[in-house]
Amino acid sequence: MRQRYPTQRILLRGGQQKEFACIKIRNAPLDEDSPLEVLIREYRPTRSLDQNALMWSGPLSDISHQVYLEGRTYSPEAWHEYFKEQFLPEEFDDEQCRPGYRKWIYLPNGDRRLVGSSTQLTKQGFSLYLEKIYAFGAEQGVLFGVKE
Repeated sequence: MRQRYPTQRILLRGGQQKEFACIKIRNAPLDEDSPLEVLIREYRPTRSLDQNALMWSGPLSDISHQVYLEGRTYSPEAWHEYFKEQFLPEEFDDEQCRPGYRKWIYLPNGDRRLVGSSTQLTKQGFSLYLEKIYAFGAEQGVLFGVKE
């Protein structure tokens, strides 16, 4: 039985990266029972730090100050957890999610726990996620970008 082979991502931006990928493939172990997988596809960048900052300083902050449910407001962190449960993709989607994305894990007793994160979204996926947050806020009468 061979050792576990480490996952490696190579972005083909130039000749050096292309040659490196060829070397990695030439030197990869062959194993009939446990083969390695080679995947070549369009690169989908993860959500940017600017997008993340926008979420926290924009809609999460505005919603936390303006939305009252049963007479009280909730912190941006509480809204973030709520929105992840409501709006993260249920299943992996190549356009919206990075490889390995999972929204839920299931426990032995049948309960499920949220493990999905906005860090696992592509830029496109994060944009769709933000749109849903803005739509929720608009339905609640939030005036975005208005400072008290």
